[in-house]
Formats: sequence, structure tokens, C-alpha cells
Amino acid sequence: MNQTVEKAVAYDVERIRQDFPVLNQEIRGKQLVYLDNAATSQKPKAVIDSIVHYYENDNANIHRGVHTLSERATLSYENARKTVRDFLNANTEKEIVFTRGATEAINLVANGIAKDLSAGDEILITAMEHHSNIVPWQMLCEKTGAELKVAPINDKGELIWDAFEALVSNKTKFAAVSHMSNALGTINPIKQMIDLLHQFDVPVLIDGAQAIPHIAVDVQALDCEFYVFSGHKLYAPTGSGALYGKMEQLEHMAPYQGGGDMISIVTFENTVYNKVPYKFEAGTPNIVGTIGLGAAIDYINTVGIDAIAVHEKSLLEYATEQSKKIDKLRIIGTADNKGAILSFVLDGIHPHDIGTMMDHQGIAVRAGHHCAMPVMDFFGVPATARASFAMYNTHQEVDALMAGIENLIEMFG
Repeated sequence: MNQTVEKAVAYDVERIRQDFPVLNQEIRGKQLVYLDNAATSQKPKAVIDSIVHYYENDNANIHRGVHTLSERATLSYENARKTVRDFLNANTEKEIVFTRGATEAINLVANGIAKDLSAGDEILITAMEHHSNIVPWQMLCEKTGAELKVAPINDKGELIWDAFEALVSNKTKFAAVSHMSNALGTINPIKQMIDLLHQFDVPVLIDGAQAIPHIAVDVQALDCEFYVFSGHKLYAPTGSGALYGKMEQLEHMAPYQGGGDMISIVTFENTVYNKVPYKFEAGTPNIVGTIGLGAAIDYINTVGIDAIAVHEKSLLEYATEQSKKIDKLRIIGTADNKGAILSFVLDGIHPHDIGTMMDHQGIAVRAGHHCAMPVMDFFGVPATARASFAMYNTHQEVDALMAGIENLIEMFG
């Protein structure tokens, strides 16, 4: 029996749920069913305790202090960097830059590579991207004269490989693609994409905000130049996240912001920037959020990312099969390789009404365009309702979701 199967057999979702205090409550007299994990995940007690411990014992600024509290805070902060390094299998912790999340990390890279682009160059993305992986590149194109190219998707929400391949050329100077779509759940063949792009010496940024809680990531095996993610989807505090960048890329890039801690020497005539990664971490960072990020990864490691993936796959398969029994329900995003996201529409019922009425039944789902308006336009819908699963969700909660949908359909007649 392989390690993944052994973990799956031992997976105890009820025990895991006990580690997440927020789940133990009622909403409008109903037991909370939290299915909005693609927007933000809940936090285990280990993460909450790490935050409390910092504020009760170690609250101080980092790096610059020589007193005990500062040294303890600095150690915890830098240990989190090592934890992220190991989680991504980066070559060194110096390749890990802490940010407020994937959005800031993408903007950091876009700003840093601006000097390398000019009119006639092309930046390649896909049609399933989150706004955070569209708008920064549009802004960069406006600044540099480069052109944004968009690889299309099919009716299942999958990348059309031939069209993607045809868009890669000697004009392509950068590519930014999602590992997993937040609106559809599609998991892209990113290793295959990276290998193709590298044939043309194109640096690649992977937006891993959705993938990182669900898929084991090895940046050295992927060989991507950049990988970004947000902590708040990874059971960590909001306002935390990280950018992985190959050392040669980070050393070449210009700093994103100027200020404290990103400098080595400052005079009125000249400034010498700090070494990587600190030259990208201006000002007092989200210290406690970063410490919480490290604690979240430690917690995930105790459960096992492979075991989590097996559990969530089971949830998605069950939810997909159950949803097919509801005539008025249509799933948006049916990729063969898909993460634990079920986006759907109901005939005659607006997604915002779905979200509101589900809340009356204690069920938290997301309703809207999910910061992916081009995806909604492609499928010809104004919005979808989205149920997204995490390590602590259960098959019984899927049943509650389906019962809630049936109640909603009956209510609207």
C-alpha cells in the first residue's frame, strides 16, 4: 500500500474539524456548512494560537532590533520563510519573498520585469485567469508598449493546447498562467506549458493561489521562474502570502517599493539595495500573518497534502454526481482534471439569490463573477454560485448543499 493510500485510509475528517473553532456554530439556527474555501479558508487552532502567542510574548519589529523580543520575533518570521521553502521545495529560503498575497506578488513581478519589455513584445496569459493575473499585465503593456495575448479555453473550461502552442513565439517575452482556476476548478497542465515556453526562453509565473491548498507543489520539478500564492486560502491569516522566484530572476529585477529594510546603504546621492529577498520587503511586514502562514503549513504537513487531495477529490466527485440529479442545475467548468470547486447555475434563479437563500439555510457559498469576468462572458452567464471544498468538509455537508439547492428550486417554483 502506497503512502497516499495509507494516509487516505487514516483520514479522520471529524478530528480535523475539531481543530477549526469557527465551524462549531449555527447560522440562522442551522449548523454552519462552510463551502466558500476558494475565497478564504478557515483557520486551525494552531494558527490562531501562533497569533496569540506572538502578541502575548514576542510582539516587536523584526531584523533591526537587538533586544530579546525582536530577536524572537525575527527568528519566528525567518523560520516561516524556511517552512515555505520546504513546502515549495525551493532551492534556498532566499528565493522566498513574503507579500500580502498572490495579487501583490504578481504586481511585484510585473513591476520588476518592466525594464525588460518594449513595444512589439508579447505577454501570454490564458482566458481562465483571475483578474489579479490579468490587470497587472494590462497595466504593464500600457507602460511598455507590449501586447497581451490570451490563450483560449473550450466549453469544458480547459486550455485549448493547439491554440496555446500557436501563440508562443519569439515575440513572447513573459507568460503568467494559473495553476488552478478559481472560477472553474480547472487544473492546467503547467509542467507541459512551462516546458514549451522554455523552448523559447520565456520566463513563466504560475498563479498558485487556488492550487496551493490542494496540490503538492515542487517548484524545482516544475522549473517555473515564479510561483505565487496567498496565505488566506491556505488556512493562514489574511494579508499573508509569498512569491517564489529563481535567484537569478530576483537578483535581476528592480525593487517593487522603496523604504526601510530593503536598503543596505542610503545617502541623499545614492541608495544601495539590500540582498534578495529583503530588497523586495520594504517597511514593516505582516509579521504575525507570516508567522501564522508558517504555522498553517506546519498544520497541513501533519495532515498530509496528498491525503487532503484524496479527500477533496472524493468530495468533488460525490458533489458532481449528486448535482447531476438536479434537472435545473448546470455545472460551469467540467474539465477532466479539476480541483475541488463546483461552480453552477440554476435555471431561472440568479446566483446572488442562490447565495442569499443558501445562507438562510446555514450554507456559505460564493455568488458572483469570482473576479473572473472574462470566464463568465465566455460561458454566457452573469455570475455563478460556487461551492468550494477544503480538508474539513464532509460528504454530509455535500448532502446539505444539495438539499439546500432542492429547497431553493421548490421555493422559486
